Amino acid sequence: MDQDLAITIGATARAAREQMGLTQAEVAERVGLVAPVYSRLERGQMLPSVPTLFRLCTELKVSSEELLGLEASGRSGTGPRAKEDDAPSLRRLLHLARKLDEGKLDALVHVATELAR
Repeated sequence: MDQDLAITIGATARAAREQMGLTQAEVAERVGLVAPVYSRLERGQMLPSVPTLFRLCTELKVSSEELLGLEASGRSGTGPRAKEDDAPSLRRLLHLARKLDEGKLDALVHVATELAR
């Protein structure tokens, strides 16, 4: 299994699910998985089959390129990529930051700067 790919798919799926306000159980049912299996997918512990990948894209309203980490949420891959040895919260923060418009990204940088002091 490609661990980097599994982590990318899982983090993207989780962020999309949370943005839609859905639970893991709701998404699992929609894509035809049981909740514990979907949870493993989000944690980067497994790779989905191609049909499941298609259903994830459809239900979570993300492109296959974004889910596979080939596109950073419409930002054409700009910015640092999350690394496997990064903490999960840092990978998630990077993923979410890529979705922000310029004003919100500036605000996030300001908050992070203050927290780092």
